[in-house]
Amino acid sequence: MASSQQLIVALKQQLKQRGQTYLQMAAALGVSEPTLKRWFSQGNMSLKQLDALCEQLGMPLSELAQLAEEQEKIRQLTAEQESRLVADLRLLLVALALLNHWRFEQILQTYTFSAVELIQLLAQLDRMGFIELQPNNRVRLKVSADFAWQVGGPIQGFFEQQVQREFFQCSFDRPGELRLVVSGMLSRASNAAMQQKMQRLLRDFRGLHDKDSQLALEDKHGTSLVVAVRPWELAAFTQWRKPGLEKRF
Repeated sequence: MASSQQLIVALKQQLKQRGQTYLQMAAALGVSEPTLKRWFSQGNMSLKQLDALCEQLGMPLSELAQLAEEQEKIRQLTAEQESRLVADLRLLLVALALLNHWRFEQILQTYTFSAVELIQLLAQLDRMGFIELQPNNRVRLKVSADFAWQVGGPIQGFFEQQVQREFFQCSFDRPGELRLVVSGMLSRASNAAMQQKMQRLLRDFRGLHDKDSQLALEDKHGTSLVVAVRPWELAAFTQWRKPGLEKRF
């Protein structure tokens, strides 16, 4: 639950985004501008005052609360924190399971961790700010919807060195598998358009992931989608290019 201070910070941001001034809001609420500013500066608005401000912005208080909670969440771990995950693959496994909406009991039933060991791992993630470990071993994720690993960071390096190689050691001909490869000549504009479509595809994947979070664990499978594009020519072909005609994007 967002604190009153977090609600006020989120409210200030909404005023700025919508181009609303204190003077305009004060007039709409029938109070003076100094009074409205005092509400914000004191940081202890009543629910009635917050609700009145939200009504003027055309948004329910519940939506403001969601925005405030989202702002509290982290978008990335530090490089040092990512290094700690890579150094202890048990910690990385648990972090990924939690990102996939696994509960404490499901992790315990699936992997060979003892309850004490799993609690210790969760406590480390709690100290990182990755989760909030609550009573009865309940977990609340503290990462934002757009959480991502650092570009060029320890996690990405681990995936490139180990996961990527293992993922592609496959013929992609079993149920649930599909590999599509297409090559052509694209302009810079078409390349940019293709990358936008790829971003939309990833958003669709995340949407399905969130929708399926309501299903039982036995009805789901760990699934990875790799989407990549690059201006590229096979080295075996490039060797015959005439000097000075190497392509640069």
